[in-house]
Amino acid sequence: MAALEEEFTLSAVPLGAGPGGLLGVEQSNKTDQFLLTDSGRTVILYKVSDQKPLGSWSVKQGQIITCPAVCNFQTGEYIVVHDNKVLRLWNNEDVNLDKVFKATLSAEVYRIHSIQGTEPVVLFKEGAVRGLEALLAEPQQKIESVISAEEVIKWTKFFMVFRHPVLIFITEKHGNYSAYVQMFNSHILSKYTLLLGQEEKSVVQSFTTSVDRKFISLMSLSSDGCIYETLIPIHPSDPDKNQRVVRSLLLKTVVAGNARNGVALTILDQDHIAVLGPPLPASKECLSIWNTKFQTLQISKELPQGTSGQLWYYGENLFMLHGKFLTVIPYKCEVSSLAGALGKLKHSQDPGTHAVSHFVNWEISQGCGLGSQNSEPSKRTLRRRKIEASVQPEVQASKQLLSTIKKDSEKHIEVELRKFLAIKRTPDFHTVIGDIVIGLLGRCKTEPSFYPRNSLMQLIQTHVLSYSLCPGLMEVALEKMDVQMLQLCLQQFPDIPEAVTCACLKIFLSIGDDSLQEIDVNMESVSDYSDAVQDEQMEEQTEILQNGFNPEDDNCDNCDKEFNEKPQDTGEETTSCPIKPKKAALLNAVLRSAYSEAFLLPHLKDIPAQHITLFLQYLYFLYLKCSENATMTLPGTQPPTLNQIMDWICLLLDANFTVVVMIPEAKRLLLSLYKFVKSQICICSELNKIEVSFRELQKLNQEKNNRDLYSIEVLELF
Repeated sequence: MAALEEEFTLSAVPLGAGPGGLLGVEQSNKTDQFLLTDSGRTVILYKVSDQKPLGSWSVKQGQIITCPAVCNFQTGEYIVVHDNKVLRLWNNEDVNLDKVFKATLSAEVYRIHSIQGTEPVVLFKEGAVRGLEALLAEPQQKIESVISAEEVIKWTKFFMVFRHPVLIFITEKHGNYSAYVQMFNSHILSKYTLLLGQEEKSVVQSFTTSVDRKFISLMSLSSDGCIYETLIPIHPSDPDKNQRVVRSLLLKTVVAGNARNGVALTILDQDHIAVLGPPLPASKECLSIWNTKFQTLQISKELPQGTSGQLWYYGENLFMLHGKFLTVIPYKCEVSSLAGALGKLKHSQDPGTHAVSHFVNWEISQGCGLGSQNSEPSKRTLRRRKIEASVQPEVQASKQLLSTIKKDSEKHIEVELRKFLAIKRTPDFHTVIGDIVIGLLGRCKTEPSFYPRNSLMQLIQTHVLSYSLCPGLMEVALEKMDVQMLQLCLQQFPDIPEAVTCACLKIFLSIGDDSLQEIDVNMESVSDYSDAVQDEQMEEQTEILQNGFNPEDDNCDNCDKEFNEKPQDTGEETTSCPIKPKKAALLNAVLRSAYSEAFLLPHLKDIPAQHITLFLQYLYFLYLKCSENATMTLPGTQPPTLNQIMDWICLLLDANFTVVVMIPEAKRLLLSLYKFVKSQICICSELNKIEVSFRELQKLNQEKNNRDLYSIEVLELF
């Protein structure tokens, strides 16, 4: 059980904090003393037990502090940055910050971190990290850019792993989040893209983290009011590669979705987290403690004067702004047990707090966090399990996972799978992954409600699967109409049968654009498809940009005179991409997949005529995009090639020409394709005419050895 004790005000006078509240609360080199930095000009040193300030320092009028002050635990000095680039160092005896040590840096600072056991580090806004001593030795040293220009750092944390410092910081770019992990002992910087699970895309409002021997557990509180967990391996398998990690639901609706005021969370111990925010849309803000192991709300406390959405904890004290005053609330978290989670343990509590046992979902996994405050039997059990896991071969780990798949919840399977994938790969890794997929699919057939989508997506992203290894995977995805999984399979499986490829094509063409809005589709193959082109320009491209040939010239005797006449259209339509970008990305996956023409043609005849017309319009649009540049390629990462586009146009016409020719909507498209083919015939005819001339040039080139070193030659081509 958890308890919140009586709160007390640390500062009886309102601080000079702006609308965003305090910049930070950081521990000093003495356990009971803390540095408070407001969002203006002042740093105050407080002694919590005496509830009084021990010192106060301010920068000059016109200057502004831009990151929280910290204590250098190795020297006892304080460090702060004002105006983004000016670093100041001082100690308790100094009175005026204007007269203390000053260093002007060459780049803007995001945050200074300092913890026990290592020197402080400076994180710059462009993602570079420097140790304090190296930075002070050369303040104007060049600072490199680690993140892209549009990425913005949202949150950062500094901690120790095996006595080595580790820094993690989260960036945001266009609603997408990435995690960077800097290992200082090996000087390795790893990047992880945080992928959404099944939940709708939401804005992340707060982060917190804990660490064990293998994983960094990153928890995030999103605008939908839910807490999600992402497990990041401490030792990545491929540090130089941008890796992807999926976040999964940990606690559902702990605060009201889209809360107007800020919300925050922080991890208190292995099984408890503190959350700041309104539990309901119309309710007042509350401070609550949740048990993540048993998925229960342990206790909550109303904060009627409101908060700034900021929460810090040190030792057994929670710090927050309540109204305009800094408030400290001591807390206690007892050993996590079922009786405590149910509220059956006897304990004393403050009259203003409410002990609650509110159950969310008993099947959500326990996750992993910092090991602290466990009973002795629990410690012995944990040690025994770790020893057994280190002795057993990895085959046993896969057997344990297969056993978990048979009976446990989707969430628990997902967490155990992430742990298994972090283990070093063995030579039979692809076979083991295939067995795991088959195990998941077997349970899907026996339990229709069971669909471990996130686990299957993780397994596909191992890049070791194929269709023949797990033939039922795409069958289940087709049944669920899971277009994101189908796209991923088409991109990675080299041996997909033509019938399955065609089934994917049918779903991609039939799915509505409204349904695709909420689906996370890989858009790498789609780029700059929104450029509109006038119909007249399209015809000019068809007639002029055919390898530099213009069919309006009279040199082509094989072309009909009618071909040179432009159709009489009264309306001037604007032709852009006929489909939305997400559907285009799905169709591009089909275009790039391998197939056999003989086996694919029969299945293409089963596609409805209107879908065939739409697909042909898209393919013709892609051809026009290719014609816009000399390389005849599409923009984007791994887009369809010109040969693939032309092959699919031929396949669709071969399979459905007698049907499409009867559709009025396809008349203009077929006319454009007809003119395109005629122009290609003219090009081949002209090339054949000059082939003889090129052969003569080749003969002349071979005879150069018989001539003098210098000569003038006149060659006439007729």
